[in-house]
Amino acid sequence: MSAEQWVVEIVGWAGALLILLAYLLITTGKLTGKSLTYQAMNVFGAAGFAINGWWHGAWPSTALNVVWLLIGVIASWRILRKRGSSTSAM
Repeated sequence: MSAEQWVVEIVGWAGALLILLAYLLITTGKLTGKSLTYQAMNVFGAAGFAINGWWHGAWPSTALNVVWLLIGVIASWRILRKRGSSTSAM
């Protein structure tokens, strides 16, 4: 296996672990869906899955994870925007 292939596999496994950990933390109540940490874990996890899926030609998985990533980016943006508006009102 080439170094490039190793990196793609590591990125994919890291993405899987991030998404699983995010799910565990939200399920146990340690994080909420409005948590920037939760959203970031999903964004980076989905990015890892998307890269790995693209590399392997798994297009349905790649498409799903690109959409998952975009949902996380939009949610993160809304969280940050809401934080900004609440601090400027003070």
